[in-house]
Amino acid sequence: MEHSEDASSENSNSMMENAVSSSSSSSKLRKGGLRTMPFIIVNECLEKVASYGIMPNMILYLINEYKLAAAEATNVIYTWSAMSNVLAIFGAFLSDSYLGRFRVIFIGSISSLLGIASLWLTAMIPSLRPCEALVQICNSASAAQLAVLFLALGLISIGAGCVRPCSIAFGADQLAIKENSNNERLLDSYFNWYYTSIGVSTIIALSVIVYIQENLGWKIGFGVPAGLMFISALSFIIGSPLYIKVKPRSSLLTSFIQVAVVAMKNRKLSVPDSNFDQYYQGNDKELVFPTDSLRFLNKACIIRNPENDLNPDGSIKDPWSLCSVGQVESLKSLLRVLPMWTTGIFMMVSVSSFSTLQANTMDRRLFGNFKIPAGSFNVVMIITLSIVIPIYDRIMVPLLARFTGRPRGFSCKVRMGIGLLFICVAKATSAVVETMRRNTAIEEGFADQPDAIIGMSALWLVPEFVLLGFAEAFYPVSLVEFFYSYFPKTMSSFAMALFTLDLAAADLAGSILVSIVDSVSSMGGNESWLSTNINKGHLNYYYALLTCLGLINYLYFLAVCWAYGTSPGPRAKEDNEQFDYRELPSS
Repeated sequence: MEHSEDASSENSNSMMENAVSSSSSSSKLRKGGLRTMPFIIVNECLEKVASYGIMPNMILYLINEYKLAAAEATNVIYTWSAMSNVLAIFGAFLSDSYLGRFRVIFIGSISSLLGIASLWLTAMIPSLRPCEALVQICNSASAAQLAVLFLALGLISIGAGCVRPCSIAFGADQLAIKENSNNERLLDSYFNWYYTSIGVSTIIALSVIVYIQENLGWKIGFGVPAGLMFISALSFIIGSPLYIKVKPRSSLLTSFIQVAVVAMKNRKLSVPDSNFDQYYQGNDKELVFPTDSLRFLNKACIIRNPENDLNPDGSIKDPWSLCSVGQVESLKSLLRVLPMWTTGIFMMVSVSSFSTLQANTMDRRLFGNFKIPAGSFNVVMIITLSIVIPIYDRIMVPLLARFTGRPRGFSCKVRMGIGLLFICVAKATSAVVETMRRNTAIEEGFADQPDAIIGMSALWLVPEFVLLGFAEAFYPVSLVEFFYSYFPKTMSSFAMALFTLDLAAADLAGSILVSIVDSVSSMGGNESWLSTNINKGHLNYYYALLTCLGLINYLYFLAVCWAYGTSPGPRAKEDNEQFDYRELPSS
């Protein structure tokens, strides 16, 4: 009887456990899926419309409303952009290691909302800026006024750094359901819709929002992005009960730091030449021992004392005292691509702020009285690269494959070189067009009137943006593919992080270059090349300088290519994978 009661009790407990498990399983199955996509995509798209929409005309806002010099305003924009890109790395690290993607996106959405709302308040409240609408003479901005402005821009950068690196991965988490046999097809559909919506939102930001700012003023021009960001944050929060929230795991950045720390701790150890049993393999049995390059890092995976370093099951006791061969090789693969990474710093230096100043002085009438917004010419670049990439991929690649035997057309290094040459030609074109614009302004008697509209069409700016579109279509795509071919599969997503870091480095380089040119060219009481009055300055000389630096950078690129040799990266040789263009940056 006792046995019968025990058995009955066990069966009852088992049934309860199965019921709880079934309930938990069914609860989990009810989460995620395609119904979460509108909340996630709306959140990302409206965040992009809001934050991208305030960037093109920001230089005009800083010059006209805060009375900053053109060089100072450009440095503010460069620093703001660099912060957004650097914080994207930090946001990805925070989501992977500590908070998870949901919490990081939530924090980012609230931060962006507070930032854009604060920027809107600077336009609404006259005391928050030095210039009022009816006052002809403005004092320079006070420390408090600049503090509010920089706080707003900082919050926007934090928001962008949290939302952008996590959004697409968070959406993929919702479709990663093993029971769903159509999972791969759903992911394909999600990626297609995601990037399509991002492209549309970027064009809306650079056209509609910029048009509103120019024609309806800053109050409405910043108010609309603030409203859109409110809808973005609200949309993400409403979908919260439906989301699958994956717990954070270890981060590659942590792994890299661990390898460096352990290698430094073991710096006095000698690297074994033949006894490969001293290396800790970890779970990756294909990597038996580390490579000979960068041998100093091999000391991080040397087992000094098995009893002290390893658990009974063979796992590492302290990851800050011993690393696996795979961790060491991952850090080596990152260090191997750094020379090529540096070739992109100059290429990514943006001159769009100065282009906005140029367009603002030119005849922008297109159809009758319709005027193209001064900050909307970047749309030409986006449209160009959107046309060039599919044409190259669908038409040029098959033709090149037929005549050269290369299944992917030109190698990524050749395409990078093409992109760098396009950027040089684009900046040379900018120098020529600016020379024409400046000469026209002086001939028409507008040397002392930088806000006057000259008799030269702003469509002269289109060729340089078309060339920039070609450069963007070739270089960034190929650079990410190059990273992808040198990284192991576990580091595929890190290729995008490294590209984002390239953008941040380019912003910092651009800021330093602007400061140097402004200081040197204004020595002896001369007018700065980057004067706020661009009719008196020499923006054409600055563009010519960028062209010369671009040619020097191209020669450096050729030297780096020679150092790498003609063979493809280890991963390309290993499995001959084709690059997935969906891994390109959405920004």
